[in-house]
Amino acid sequence: MFTFNHFNFNVLDLERSLAFYKDALGLVPVREKEAGDGSFRLVYLGDGVSPFTLELTWLRDRTEPYDLGEGEFHLAFTVPDLDAAHQKHQDMGCICFENPAMGIYFIEDPDGYWIEIVPEKK
Repeated sequence: MFTFNHFNFNVLDLERSLAFYKDALGLVPVREKEAGDGSFRLVYLGDGVSPFTLELTWLRDRTEPYDLGEGEFHLAFTVPDLDAAHQKHQDMGCICFENPAMGIYFIEDPDGYWIEIVPEKK
């Protein structure tokens, strides 16, 4: 049987991304790995509830933004209070798409990755 473990986003500015994910979603580092020669650093972020992690990969020699293609992929998070989350993200200026009819919206991280925010099912 297969179970989910982690998902990866490559980032240009690791510190900026760590701050964004902490502020926007409350994610904090739970594990890290750094190359002996300093060529890469991996930081796994957790939500403190589920075992699933988001791996942020920083490559020392990468200087240009990553090509995210058509942008037809995303990571999704549930939240108990959609209105409060929406207000927080609106204040942060990171909402990139809203679908009120479906009751969802998306935020965009500093590297252009989209994250869907979905209300918890009651």
